[in-house]
Amino acid sequence: MPDAAAAALAPQAALPARGTLLGFDFGLARIGVATGELETGQASALVTLHDESNDARFKAITKLIAEWRPVALVVGIPTHLDGSEHELTTRCRRFANQLHGRFGLPVFATDERLSSVAAESELSAGNLKGWRQRKAVLDAAAAQIILQTFLDARRHETT
Repeated sequence: MPDAAAAALAPQAALPARGTLLGFDFGLARIGVATGELETGQASALVTLHDESNDARFKAITKLIAEWRPVALVVGIPTHLDGSEHELTTRCRRFANQLHGRFGLPVFATDERLSSVAAESELSAGNLKGWRQRKAVLDAAAAQIILQTFLDARRHETT
């Protein structure tokens, strides 16, 4: 992924060798969430939050953070293919800032260009043939791709 993958909202905090990360694919209607492990460098889709109100979304995120106890959070930041800002870029950065403010954890931004397209393609190629089946897990799968991209970039930086 291009330049935006290196962008971090907090100063480039050092991550420990071990620990859990939560990754987010922010959307106005849904938020996909994934979990990943620094030691293994692997991400997995976790859940899609369908709550409409900000309070309900953050209540659900609070429960996830209490359960998974992440050392950091990763938020996908959308841009157009040419790298210019997308309509949701500012909203996603605001969401990332809110996560940092509410939970005091380092929050990293990573380029999410085409993550939903890639997730749709993977789900379509798999067992989920119907759009309704795919839609229910699409955002969590996109969050997994976002988090995996972050983990892969981190692995390449350290080698």
